[in-house]
Amino acid sequence: MPNNKTEALMNTFLGKEKEMISVIQSAFEDSPRLVAMVEVDKSASVESKCEDAFVKTNTINIPWWRNEGVTPMFPEKTCRSTSVGDMVLIGTEKFKCDSFGWSKI
Repeated sequence: MPNNKTEALMNTFLGKEKEMISVIQSAFEDSPRLVAMVEVDKSASVESKCEDAFVKTNTINIPWWRNEGVTPMFPEKTCRSTSVGDMVLIGTEKFKCDSFGWSKI
């Protein structure tokens, strides 16, 4: 059974490094608020990272905060799904969810 170090080395070797990105709700709130940290493939395109975060923070079959690769950051018992107008922070770059795709802000 591989340990965490072995798994990390294998993921690096196979090009499966991960990074954490922030999901910020702002579409319906008085001020933006961090609601989740989402694990995405580091080598993926910005568009793919944003889409991955969007899917992982939407409730489909289970509450989104129970999805693999999601760390909830909200203080309440529940939290709405990501919507148009919400944002994703990747490193120091912020992207807004549009009706179709994402725009850098």
